[in-house]
Amino acid sequence: MFMHTGFIVAALLAVLGSGQSRAAEPCDLSTAACLRAHYSAPQAQWPPAQIDAGQPQQDLAPLPVLPALDPARVALGAALFSEPLLSQARDIACSNCHDPQKAFADGLRVSPGHQQQLGTRNTPSVVAVALMESLFWDGRSPSLEDQALKPIEAPHEMAARLPEVLQRLNQHPEYRQRFAAAFGDSPVDAIKLASALAGFQRSLLPQDRPLDRFLRGDTTALSDQQLQGLHLFRTKARCLNCHQGPALTDQRFHNLGLTYYGRKYEDTGRYQVTTNPNDVGKFRTPSLRLVAQTGPWMHNGLFPDLSGVLHMYNAGMPQPQPAVHQQKDPLFPETSKLLRPLGLTSEELDALEAFLHTL
Repeated sequence: MFMHTGFIVAALLAVLGSGQSRAAEPCDLSTAACLRAHYSAPQAQWPPAQIDAGQPQQDLAPLPVLPALDPARVALGAALFSEPLLSQARDIACSNCHDPQKAFADGLRVSPGHQQQLGTRNTPSVVAVALMESLFWDGRSPSLEDQALKPIEAPHEMAARLPEVLQRLNQHPEYRQRFAAAFGDSPVDAIKLASALAGFQRSLLPQDRPLDRFLRGDTTALSDQQLQGLHLFRTKARCLNCHQGPALTDQRFHNLGLTYYGRKYEDTGRYQVTTNPNDVGKFRTPSLRLVAQTGPWMHNGLFPDLSGVLHMYNAGMPQPQPAVHQQKDPLFPETSKLLRPLGLTSEELDALEAFLHTL
């Protein structure tokens, strides 16, 4: 006996959902097959993300398409980024600390600057800075244009005087010609220099990363282990609390318990900008784009190994308590309440690290 044709069509439409993917059936999320089924569904149907109240409620997202940049300004900025003329001794360029071969970081705990002076903070990668709302570990610059000139004049970095740098560029035939082509015939000034450097940095978005391919629908872009790491990142490991959206940051400032308050290597972080006692020891949440390539990690470059970072988060990070003489100190920093022991197994930590390599 044959089924009525209309019944068959109706059944097919029910299965196919009129062209829409169906949510995965309930299953054991500890198995690779179940995770694959759930994360092959549209992102809106993924297992719920675990984000604490008070934090931005944003899931992971692929890199956006940004407004087109002026090619002449980007090319000029790229040349200036590697130009030692911007430093006092003509021996340091931006690319010394932001090496393109090292994901625009430098692989050092802290970087040597003018006359080999060492800074106190780790050089952050400038990959994905186009998506950042503030710059530097303490957020003291609100824009790339504002940030771009500060290392040039910082005494322990390039140690130059901006008027002298501008004079050098105006006396340089090639740069004078390139600035004229990119900005007009007027002399090189601070605004044009900052604009060129900022334009180049805005172009530094990592392309075709496995996570972005997965988020755009390529369900084969992540291995089973990396997929387990993705699930942990969004749930048990609590990473999504601070590392979310396309830039993989909440754009906020947090104290991770690494202030060294009252000791050698003390760094009060955001407090130096705001003088707000609540900001002592807080640092900007960095983007995790290309994070596996940008060690050592943390604002002070304390961790040379990515697995060490994950083990410390798994332990809940340091939770310093005031000594007797610090009991009434209004500046004694408090580790963020977002941090707590996670109870991740060795297998889960390995999966989480594997996922970080896809960002």
